[in-house]
Amino acid sequence: MISKFIENFQKKSLKERFLFVISVLNFIAFCFLGLLLLFWKQLQLNLPNNLQPIVGCLIILFAFLRFITQVRRLNKLDDE
Repeated sequence: MISKFIENFQKKSLKERFLFVISVLNFIAFCFLGLLLLFWKQLQLNLPNNLQPIVGCLIILFAFLRFITQVRRLNKLDDE
């Protein structure tokens, strides 16, 4: 499965590879931000203590949704 992914990744154009790498970096950044909100208790935000983990989970969910839509969009570009 990984070899098939690498083979498909190498077939993509430079633009599609760049967009994929940017979307992976974006996914990592949003997940890191969500994990900060979940686990860093000393983070001083103007949010109530019970709302901070909820916002962290929503940011992580947003990261997954963005990553999935970007991969689907790149696969659609690949089919054309």
